[in-house]
Amino acid sequence: MTSTTNDTTRTANDPTSSVKGVIEQAVARWSADLVELSHSLHREPELGCAEYKSRDKLVGLLERAGFTVESPVGGLDTAFTAVTGSGDLTIGLCAEYDALPEIGHACGHNVNGAASLGAALALAAVADELGLRVKVIGTPAEETIGGKAYLLEAGVFDDVAAAMMVHASGEDVIRGATRALSMWEVEYTGTPAHAASAPWRGVNALDAVSIAYHSVGLLRQQLRPDVILSFVVLEGGQAANVIPSRSRAVVELRTASTEELHELQARVRNCLEAGALATGASLTITPQGRDFEPLHHDEFMTTAYAHAMAGLGRAPVDRSDRPGGSTDMGNVSAVIPSIHPSIGYDVEGAAHHTREFAAHGATPSADRAVLDGALGMALVGAALAQSPEQRQRLHQLLARPDS
Repeated sequence: MTSTTNDTTRTANDPTSSVKGVIEQAVARWSADLVELSHSLHREPELGCAEYKSRDKLVGLLERAGFTVESPVGGLDTAFTAVTGSGDLTIGLCAEYDALPEIGHACGHNVNGAASLGAALALAAVADELGLRVKVIGTPAEETIGGKAYLLEAGVFDDVAAAMMVHASGEDVIRGATRALSMWEVEYTGTPAHAASAPWRGVNALDAVSIAYHSVGLLRQQLRPDVILSFVVLEGGQAANVIPSRSRAVVELRTASTEELHELQARVRNCLEAGALATGASLTITPQGRDFEPLHHDEFMTTAYAHAMAGLGRAPVDRSDRPGGSTDMGNVSAVIPSIHPSIGYDVEGAAHHTREFAAHGATPSADRAVLDGALGMALVGAALAQSPEQRQRLHQLLARPDS
């Protein structure tokens, strides 16, 4: 479908030239603030659920721009919402700002968060004209418990018709495939005893976790090649002459689908229970946060984003056939039309979650990614707002409780 405006042919994914111009001007006007925000987050990385300074930096900029802020929300101290506009179509921008232990913003969440704020500030400039309500959702702890999943359960996304964010990367990507994820902390409790004079009186918790570790290792050969099953022992005893009464481990499971994840959980649980059964130790399995869903990409929004990126000289590649990591944005995308493209900048080949990747997070190339990501998402929001078909679709989906 095409439409003609001022003798210029444009696609249905394109906002009108006047709206696009206002959005571009808004991103340019706020560019220095957005870059400084990204740099400031990068200088002072904070871990999930402890991002107090980071939250305040984002909130401060939004309040200065006239957004109405609420924090905390959804039962998470470092989560927030910031709203402007009174239209009947709510566009949600998910802002991440948590970092990793010791290596800081090695996943680029400073870029992610600043880009989402930039998109919100740009859409705020056209909100009245387009009948929009712009909602920034500050989402803590993506690296740990999955803050978006908690906020989703708490109803923070209930009024959001479409949700967006971009993720820092070494390349521009659309339709990136992610895996469903589950992480458990495992604890075995046994009985201590002197390892020399009365070992038969002990129940060895280290033996229990060792049996579980080897059972999981043997299970791997029966799994599909795209299944990832990780196991690390955190604690196995304190002294060689004492039968260990406590052992701890973390198990992480990743699969292509939620259904496969549930099947794998049952098989891994059997392996863990084998350790308890063989030794007599008791077993406690504690989920670490929420399970993550795979990403679902809204086709209209994806096409509109790719079109916007092309206008900026970027050419995102389709990675739907190459599963990567996992994200709690998958949980949002399972119920709300969403996109989660990657915005590329020069990282000299470094991989996510490394010091080398973190070192590139406040470079001129990363700064350009912040501004381009902001502009791209804002143009997607405008394209949704200016399409009667898309407005109707989003309103219908929002009205369905099972959507």
